[in-house]
Amino acid sequence: MSNTPMAASPLTRAVLEIDEYVSGLGWDQPARLFALVDTAQLRAEQPSLADRLGLEGGQETSGLTPIEQDEIPTDKPLDEFLGRIAWPDAVVGCALSVERLMLPPSAEAQVPQGLDEAKLSKWVAEHPERQEVRMTVAVLRDGARESALRLREKDSPTEVLTGSDLVPGLAEALAATFEE
Repeated sequence: MSNTPMAASPLTRAVLEIDEYVSGLGWDQPARLFALVDTAQLRAEQPSLADRLGLEGGQETSGLTPIEQDEIPTDKPLDEFLGRIAWPDAVVGCALSVERLMLPPSAEAQVPQGLDEAKLSKWVAEHPERQEVRMTVAVLRDGARESALRLREKDSPTEVLTGSDLVPGLAEALAATFEE
């Protein structure tokens, strides 16, 4: 199902698998939320679901399986939506894939002061150095984090940047969904 590197950690493989899946849907997609479950536990406890997900017994028995959740509502801010999530115990982590516009660090000094959120978004959208990026961020209950960034202008599996601290604010928001 996936072309992710086998040497990578299970969390990195899950993030890259989600990035690959969302990439296959094209750009200009809504944010997508995924539960991460232990693959071996899923096979043992819910074999029919594992079969529907294509997790045949001959495949890797360890790792994480991403399960896409219902569509994220577009009528409320993402942080507000994430603040209302509570995961069942079987979910060992979660991931979010979202597209955003970003500017290079050199453009930060050019940001006009005193802009509200709507005006700042418009300013960024019109900036000549803006870049579209897809961020896929995952966290586990134990605190582990991983991210994958894909620029629209370099939309290739070989151009995906990974790292644990690439999108710290989003990772914090996802980690908060596991707090009691």
